[in-house]
Amino acid sequence: MAVVLKTNVASLTKASRVQDQSNASVLHPAWDRLIRYCAELGYGEIEKLKIQDGLPMLAEVTTRKIKFST
Repeated sequence: MAVVLKTNVASLTKASRVQDQSNASVLHPAWDRLIRYCAELGYGEIEKLKIQDGLPMLAEVTTRKIKFST
């Protein structure tokens, strides 16, 4: 079962946002790492994504899927 993750940056919890030096709200480093990983992945599936306190903690990636029938 594939899970589609849809989120709006504005709707992220306070834990997902941090303040930078100019006092503007920016994306939490954990979300930034997940988004960059997805961009680098290019194509694939994240089978399980664990969220704790509004932040991504762990993702399991399917490395290979073999289909034996048509």
